[in-house]
Amino acid sequence: MSKKVVDPDYEIEALKYAKPIPSRRFILTVIVDHNEPIAFKRLAKELQLDSTDLRQALKSRLRAMVREGQLVVDGRNAFAAPSKTELIRGRVVGHANGSGTLIPDQGKENIFLSPREMQSAFDGDIAEARILRRDRRGRSQGHLVEVVQQNTKTVLGRLYRDNLIWMLDSVNPRITQKILVDETGLEQEGLIVYATITKQPDFEVMATCQIKEVLGHQLSTEVKIAESLRNSAIPRTFSETALSDAANLELQSFNTEFREDLRAYPFITIDGEDAKDFDDAIYCEQSPDEGWRLLVAIADVAHYVTEGSSLDKNAFERGTSVYFPGTVIPMLPMSLSNGLCSLKPGVDRLVLVCDIRISNTGSVMEYQFYEGVICSTARLTYDQVAAGFVAEPWEKSLFSAKMLVSKLLVRRKKRGALDFETSELDFTFDKDGNISSINQKSRNDAMQLIEECMLCANICAAKFIDELNLKGLYRVHERPDEKKIFSLRKFLNSLNVTLPEGLPSPVDLQGALDQLNKKPNGQVLQLAILRSLSQAKYELRNAGHYGLNFTMYTHFTSPIRRYPDLVTHRLIKSIIHSTSTTSLVKRVVNPSYTEQSFGRDGLDIIAEHCSFTERRAEKAVYEVLEWMKCDYIAGEIGQTADGIITHVTNFGFFVQLTKFYVDGMVHVSNLINDYYHFEQDEQCLIGKRSGIIFGIGDSVSVKIARVNSDERKIDLEIISHDPLSRRVSSKRQSHSKNSRYKGKRK
Repeated sequence: MSKKVVDPDYEIEALKYAKPIPSRRFILTVIVDHNEPIAFKRLAKELQLDSTDLRQALKSRLRAMVREGQLVVDGRNAFAAPSKTELIRGRVVGHANGSGTLIPDQGKENIFLSPREMQSAFDGDIAEARILRRDRRGRSQGHLVEVVQQNTKTVLGRLYRDNLIWMLDSVNPRITQKILVDETGLEQEGLIVYATITKQPDFEVMATCQIKEVLGHQLSTEVKIAESLRNSAIPRTFSETALSDAANLELQSFNTEFREDLRAYPFITIDGEDAKDFDDAIYCEQSPDEGWRLLVAIADVAHYVTEGSSLDKNAFERGTSVYFPGTVIPMLPMSLSNGLCSLKPGVDRLVLVCDIRISNTGSVMEYQFYEGVICSTARLTYDQVAAGFVAEPWEKSLFSAKMLVSKLLVRRKKRGALDFETSELDFTFDKDGNISSINQKSRNDAMQLIEECMLCANICAAKFIDELNLKGLYRVHERPDEKKIFSLRKFLNSLNVTLPEGLPSPVDLQGALDQLNKKPNGQVLQLAILRSLSQAKYELRNAGHYGLNFTMYTHFTSPIRRYPDLVTHRLIKSIIHSTSTTSLVKRVVNPSYTEQSFGRDGLDIIAEHCSFTERRAEKAVYEVLEWMKCDYIAGEIGQTADGIITHVTNFGFFVQLTKFYVDGMVHVSNLINDYYHFEQDEQCLIGKRSGIIFGIGDSVSVKIARVNSDERKIDLEIISHDPLSRRVSSKRQSHSKNSRYKGKRK
C-alpha cells in the first residue's frame, strides 16, 4: 500500500511493546474492509509489516484473535471476520466477581462471559457474542464480538489513586471495570462523584470518565435510589406530553350520567399507613339466606389513560410502580396516581366494579362487571381495622366483610393454597433520611381481609377472560421444577419432615410448611420451600396459579400501579361497550369506546415486558434495601449479635441478625480447625474431622466484623452455634450428633 496506514490505537500499543504492531481493532477493521478472506502475506503487506519479528508478532496476535472468536481462518490460512449470522444479540449483565452474562433477545440460553470478555462492555450494554465452548459447569461460554449499544453514560463511584493515576471505583457492584479519570483538580481519595463516561471500555483500553458532580464522602439514600433507578433503566421522570395530558385531565369534568351510581353505598378503602394511591374500595352486605354481596370498586384508570396515548406509553415503559422505603416511583404521574384516580374519601371517583354474589359457604356463585361512580366514606389503615376501629356508616359493611372472609379462609385452607408465615420490614428514618431502626411487621387480619376480597375480584376477571374466550393476560405460577423438588425433599428429610414422592401438589407443600413451622426457627426453614417455587409471570396461556391453587388467575385490582391490570380493565370495558350478548357485564348505556387494538403478538410483548419490569423493580428495591441495611449496621462493627442461618453455600453461610433483621455472611475461611464440606442435598456445611454441621435454621452468635456499604457486604465471624436436630448421611452421623462449634480460640 502506498498510503500510510494509521492505527488509532498505535500510541497505546507503543506503550505496551518496544516494537508495536497494529491493534486488534485496527486489524479487524482492515479485514472487514477487504470484503473477502485475506491471506496472511497479503494482510502483513497491507499492514506494512516487513520484518520477520513483526510478522511473527502478527501471527501470534491473529492466533489469539481466532482463539477468542474475533476472527475465523480457513484451510488456506486466509482470515475473515466471523459471519454475523452466527452472532447472538442480547443484554449484558455484570456480576460482582467481574464476570458477566449475555441474556439473548430471542429467549435462547444465557451465555457466560469471562472477566476478560467483560473488559469491553459495561453492565446494561447491548452486544453481539459468539458461543465458543461449554465450560466445566455446562454453561455456554462466549466471546463478545461487538458492543452495538452503549447504555452506560454516567457512573457513580469513589475516587482512588493507583500508582499516581486517579481512578474511579463504581459503587454499582455490576460495574467492576477500572475507569480512568480525566483529572480536573477536584480529586480527593474516597470522594464520591458522578462522572460522565468519555471513553467506553475496550479490549485494548480502559474506560475514561470526567467528573460531573462532587457528592462528598458519604452516599445519601436519595442518591442511592437515583443510582439504582439509573442502573436498572427505570425512568424517573415523565415526558412533557404525559405531564401536560395529566394536567389537562385534572381540569376536565367527567359525565357520571351513564354509570351505575353507587355513591349511596358506604365504600371504604383499607391500605398501609403511608399509602396515597388508593386503587380499591370495598362494600359488603350479608343476606341470611343468600350469602354475601361483595362490591369491589377499582379506580377506572382506563377511562383516563387511553391506549396509545403519551400517558399509556410512559406507563407501559415503567410496567409497575416501584416502592422504595419512604419513596415511590409511580407508574402514572402523581396527579393521577395520588389524585384523580385515587379513591380518596369524600370525593366522587370513576370506578370499574366487580359485583360478586358469594354463597354461605364462601363459593362465588355469580359476578358482573360494570362502570360506576362511588364516593368513599373512609380511608382506613390496616392497623386501625385490625385494632377494631369502627364508625358509621360503614361499620355494618366491614362486619359483613369480616364474616365473609372467615368463610373464604376456610375454603382457602381446603383448597390447599400455600400460606407462608411472612412479615414485612418496617423502617424508621431520622431527619437526614437514614435508617434509625428496623422492625418486623407481621401480616394482620385487615391485610388478609383485603387480600381475600381482591382475590375474589381477580378470579372473576380471569373467569371473564376464559368464559368469553378473550385474548387477555393471565397471572401464571407454574408447578415447581422437578430437580428443585428432588433437592427440597432431601433437605426436608434431613429435618424429619415428610413430602410425598412425585411432584407435590400445593396441599403436599402446605403440609410440609405446617411441619416446619412447628420447629424452632420455622419461619426461616420455610424459605427452603419458597426458593423451590417458580416465579410467577404474565402469559396469554392459562396455566393456573400453583401457589394459590387456582385453575386460572389474573390481575385486575391495581391499575394505578400495575400495567397488566390496566390491560385487563381495557379488555373488560371493551365488552361492556360492545354489542356482544353476555350476562357478565351490565350496561347503563353504550357510548363509544375504543377497543384494544393489539392482537395476540402485541399481548405477548406486553406479557413478557411486564414480567421483566416486575423483576427489574424488585431488583432495584432489593439493591437499595441491602445498601441501607449495611449503612445502618455499620455503627455496630465489633459488636456481638444473635442470629439464624438462612442460607448455606459452598463458600459459607448467611445469617439473619435477629435484633437488626439484617443478613451478613460467615465465610468458610473463618471456620477454624476443620475443613468444611458442602452437602448440597441437606443444605449444610459439615466438618470433615469434627462432624460439626452448620445448616439452615441453626441459631448462632456472631461478631459483626466488617461492613462494606458500596458492595452491600456484611462480614460476620462465628462465636457460638446451637444446631437444629437433623439427619445426615450415615458416614457423618456418628460425628455430628452432639457436635457444636466452640468459636475461635483466644
